[in-house]
Amino acid sequence: MRAATSSYSSADLRGFREVQQLAYACAESVAARLKPGVTEREAARMQRDWLRERGVADWFHLPFAWFGDRTAFTGFKVPLQFFPTNRKLAPGMPFILDMAPIRGGFTSDIGYSGCLGPNPLHERLLADLLEHRELILAAVRERRPLRAVYEDVGRLMVAQGYANRHRAYPFGVIAHKIDRVPERRRSPTVLGFGTNALRGLARDALHGHRDGWSPLWSPYRFSDHPPQPGLWAVEPHLGFRGTGAKFEEILVVTDSRDPVESAFWLDDDLPHVRRRQEEVQAV
Repeated sequence: MRAATSSYSSADLRGFREVQQLAYACAESVAARLKPGVTEREAARMQRDWLRERGVADWFHLPFAWFGDRTAFTGFKVPLQFFPTNRKLAPGMPFILDMAPIRGGFTSDIGYSGCLGPNPLHERLLADLLEHRELILAAVRERRPLRAVYEDVGRLMVAQGYANRHRAYPFGVIAHKIDRVPERRRSPTVLGFGTNALRGLARDALHGHRDGWSPLWSPYRFSDHPPQPGLWAVEPHLGFRGTGAKFEEILVVTDSRDPVESAFWLDDDLPHVRRRQEEVQAV
């Protein structure tokens, strides 16, 4: 665990790390219980129930689940298509679980990619995703403009033979800022997003507009600025012929002049990182 930064104490970082770990534990638990015939709506409810049983009462956004070609956002044109459907899981089918619980005022936003049984293509996508994790960290440490880093990620995807599927998200974002929010027993949601967290994002957008930065990391001009110190939920998303895969986790950006301390992933003990370490050890 990294020491305190100018923006967050070591206790703060520990709080964010714990809720991110909680979200990934939920993803692994739900993934282990998925079976043929389960629908996206049922998988989303399983995530929601698991987290509520462990004290989650607030959300950046409610859980999502995407199965089959919906993992690559095939045919997605409007935001409502992101919400869980009655699509049923089948053997060999990829899936993505995505959730953003808030507990104790600490926000997380994670994405977990899996498959119901062997799928060599999906396994290749998961392996290639880790190159993007390394690229993003190195580029942010160089203080490259966020828009330029976005383009770097896109070029790597093309070189790997994949399509950029985070471009299908609203505003085409690959990441967004998160922060602490006032702790409340419950927070209402609007179109699946918690009003408590949305107010914080709106404040960031207002302050950023005044100071020349945006809390949304996109391919557009409003992201043409150096990395802003804070916590960013980063989610590169690959797609290939109806199969999609991504991870999402917190990147910490500071104002330190030390390259190593200027940016770092909040936690390296995550499923997609452990999977890569196990592959390397096996080789």
